Amino acid sequence: MLRATLKSLLARKLRLILSGLAVVLGVMFVAGAFVVTDTLSRSFDAVFASAYSTTDVRVVAQPKVEVAEFDGEQVAAPLPANTVDKIKTVAGVRAAVGLVEADGARVIGSDGKVLTSAGPPRMGVAWTGEDELLRLREGRGPTAAGEIAVNATVATSAGLTVGDQVGVLTLEPKKQFTLVGIFGYSGDRDSLGGVQEVAFTEPVAQQLMLGSTGVYSSVRVEAADDVTPEALRDRLGAALGTGYVVKTGDQLAEENAASLQEGLAFFGQILLGFAGVALFVGVFLILNTFSIIVAQRTRELALMRALGANRRQVITSVLVEAVAIGFVAAVLGLAAGVGVGAGLAYLFSSFAGGGGLELAPVGVPAAAIISSFVVGVVVTVVAAVLPALRAARIAPIAAMQDVATPDRPLTKLSTAGGVVTALGAAALGLGLFGEAGNELWLILGGVLLSFVGIALLTPLISRPVVGLLGRLFSWSLPGRLGRLNSGRNPRRTAITAAALMVGIALITGVTVVMDSAKSSLKAEAARVLKAEIIISGDQNGPRPPTFDPAVVGKAAQIPGVRAAAGLWSDQVLIDGAKAYVNATDDLAALAQTYGASAAGGTLTTLTDDQIAVSAAEATERGWAVGSRVSVQTSRGEPRTYTVAATYEKEALPGTIMLPAAATKDFGIPQPVLGAVRLADGVPVAAVLPQIKALVADSPEVAATDAAAFVNQQAATFDMLITMIQILLALAILIAVLGVINTLALSVLERTRELGLLRAVGLGRAQTMRMVTVEAVVISVFGALLGVTVGAGMGAAVTRALESDGITELVLPWGRMGTYLVLAALVGVIAAVLPAIRAARLNVLGAIAHD
Repeated sequence: MLRATLKSLLARKLRLILSGLAVVLGVMFVAGAFVVTDTLSRSFDAVFASAYSTTDVRVVAQPKVEVAEFDGEQVAAPLPANTVDKIKTVAGVRAAVGLVEADGARVIGSDGKVLTSAGPPRMGVAWTGEDELLRLREGRGPTAAGEIAVNATVATSAGLTVGDQVGVLTLEPKKQFTLVGIFGYSGDRDSLGGVQEVAFTEPVAQQLMLGSTGVYSSVRVEAADDVTPEALRDRLGAALGTGYVVKTGDQLAEENAASLQEGLAFFGQILLGFAGVALFVGVFLILNTFSIIVAQRTRELALMRALGANRRQVITSVLVEAVAIGFVAAVLGLAAGVGVGAGLAYLFSSFAGGGGLELAPVGVPAAAIISSFVVGVVVTVVAAVLPALRAARIAPIAAMQDVATPDRPLTKLSTAGGVVTALGAAALGLGLFGEAGNELWLILGGVLLSFVGIALLTPLISRPVVGLLGRLFSWSLPGRLGRLNSGRNPRRTAITAAALMVGIALITGVTVVMDSAKSSLKAEAARVLKAEIIISGDQNGPRPPTFDPAVVGKAAQIPGVRAAAGLWSDQVLIDGAKAYVNATDDLAALAQTYGASAAGGTLTTLTDDQIAVSAAEATERGWAVGSRVSVQTSRGEPRTYTVAATYEKEALPGTIMLPAAATKDFGIPQPVLGAVRLADGVPVAAVLPQIKALVADSPEVAATDAAAFVNQQAATFDMLITMIQILLALAILIAVLGVINTLALSVLERTRELGLLRAVGLGRAQTMRMVTVEAVVISVFGALLGVTVGAGMGAAVTRALESDGITELVLPWGRMGTYLVLAALVGVIAAVLPAIRAARLNVLGAIAHD
C-alpha cells in the first residue's frame, strides 16, 4: 500500500508542486522570521559588546523620569564634575573619566537638510581623544569652541569634508562649527551600529547636550589590575550611595542588547502573524487539492478496497501523501526562508541601521528548523484529514462503475458554518466591546472562527452568486459554459473562493479602519484647529523635530497675524506618577489657534508657578482651581505648581498645560509645534512665505497651511495600509495558486468532457475563453466575499473604537471596487496555464480518456 501511494505521488509531479507551493510560501515566512531576528540579534550583541569593550564600570545618575524603551527618549540626569573626583578616591579605581554623551545632535548636510535616522541615535559627545575603539582618519580632534569632529558615517551621509562649515542642532537652535576631524572605529568601521556621532569640546558638549557646563552624563571607570569589574562595581555602589546606577561594561552590553531584542521580537511576531495568515489560506488550497484528488482517484481507491485494503490503509495512504508533500515543502520553505531572512536583515541594516550595522553571519537557529518542519507537515496533514476520511468511505463496488462524485447535501455543512460563525461573532464582540481582560485573544479567535464559519457557509451561496456573476459573460457560448462549470461543484468553488476571501477581507477590514481613522482625524482637525498655518516636521525617530522658540514671537509680529503660539511636550512625574504634559508660551494665543479660550476667566498667560488642566483630568485626579501639584520634569528639581484654570477638552491640546518657564527643564527644551492664526480676511498666501523665512534656520521643520499639515498626519494611515497590503500579498498569491490548482485539476478531471466539446465544434480559443470565464467568476466571487466580510469586520472595529476618537465610518468604495477589478485580472492570469492545457488536448485521446 505504501509503495502504491508513493508511486501515485511521483506519477503526479505537477500535483505535488502545486499542492506544496502554498506550504513552501508559508514556511518561508516562518523560517525567515526566525532567521532575521537571530541574525540581527547577534549583530547588535556584537555592536554593544564592542561599544563597551573599553569600559570596566560605568556610573550614571538615576534619571529624573524613567522612560520606557518605546515611550520616548530617556534623558540622562547630569553628574556634577566633583563626582569624578569622588570616584577616583575609591579603592581599586585606576582611572575615571567624565563623559558627555546624549542623543540629539542633528547635523545639517551639505544640501541644507538635516541628516535623518531611521532608528540609531544621533549622539553629541565630548571629545576625549583616540583610544582602542576610536581612531582618527582625517584631521584632528576639536580643541576650540567652534570646532567639531564627526564619525565617517556622518561625513559620508552628509557629504562633508574637513574644513567645511557645518550646522548642528542640539538643545539649542542651529549653531555653526568648523569640521576639523573625521573618525572611525576599530575593525575599519564607519560607525557603531549606524549611530551618528558628533564630537565637541567638553564645555560645548556639556552646554549643548546636557544644558549646562560642569556636568557629565556618565563616568567611565577603569579597574586596577587586581580588581574585577564586578568587585569595583560593588565598591562604587557602596561609596556613592543612592541616586546612582553603577554597572559593569558586560552588564551594559547585555542590557542594551536585551532591550533592542524586544523590538526585534515584536518585528518577528509581525512576520509570524502574516505567515499564519498565509498558512491559513494554504489550508484551503491543500484541502481543495486533496478533495479533487480523492474524487479523481475514486476508481483507483475503490479497486484497492476490492483487492483487500481496509479503510485504515486508505486513510493512511492519503495522509502519507500529505506527509510527503509537507516534508518536501518544509525543506524548500526552510531554504527559501534562510534567503528571505538574510535579505530582510540586509535591508534592515541598510535602512534602519543607517548602513553602519555590520551583520553577523547568517545562521539557521534550531527554532527555524523545528518550526519549519512542524508547521509544514502539520498544516498539510490537517488539511488532508477530511479528504482522507472521505476516501475511506469509497465502496469497493465503485471500481466496477463509471462513478462521478455526487453533489452531497449542504445541510450539515451549512449548520456547522452557522454555529461556527455565531461563535466567532460572539468572541469578536466580546473582544471589541467587552472588558474581559484578554481582548486581543478574543479578537484573534473571533476573526479566525468567523473566517472558518463563513468558509463553511460559502457553498450555500456559491451557486446563486456565481450564477449571477456568470451572467455577465453569458453573451457567448464559452461564457455560458464557463458560468455553468464554475457553479457545478459548490464545495470546490467555495473553498477556492474562500482562500481569496481571507486575504481580501483582511486588507479591506484594515482599509476601513484606517480610512475611518483618517477621516475622523480630518474632521476633528477641521472642528478644533483654528490656525491657518502650522510649523511642524516629520518625526522619524524617538526625538521629534524642533525649532527656535524665537520664531513664534517673530511670527506674532507679522502684519495680518492674529495669534501665534508654540507648543512644547515632555514626559514628567506628577505626584510621583508618569504623565504627558504640554507647555506654551502664550495660553490665550494657543487657545485662539486651537479652539475656544480656556475656561476659568480671562487668564491670558500662566505665571511660572501655575498650570492649567482639562476639566476631565481635574475630575479624575481630584483637583480644583487652587490645588497644589508636584511636578518632576526630565531635568531640574521637583517643583510645586498651582492649578490656575481648567478648560474643556477641546479648548487646548492635551490635558495638562505647564508655563513656558518649565520648558528649560524639559527633555527637549524647544517647541515641537507652532500654530499661527490669521486675522479675518487675510489670505494664507500673504503670510506663509514670511513664516517660511522665519524657519529657514530650523531645517527639521517646515511651515505649511493647516490642510497640508492635516494631510501630512493622515498620510501615516495610507503608509500602514500599503505595508499591510504588501505583507498580505503572500496570502493573495497563495489564493491565486489555489485558483490555478483547482482549474488545472479540473481540466484533468474533465478531460473526456473537454474532448467531446472539442469534437462537437468548440474551438481552441473558445475552450480557453471557457476556462478563463470559470477562473474569473471564481476569483470575483472570492473577492466579493472578501470585501463584504472585510467591510463588516472593519465597521465593527471602527464602532468599537468610537470612544478612542474614531467617530466616522468610511467604506472605501473606490478601493473595494479596485479589489474586484484586480480579482478579475487575477482570474485571467490564473487561467492562462490551465486554459492552454485544455486547448491543447488531443481530441481523440481525450474522448478515449478513462
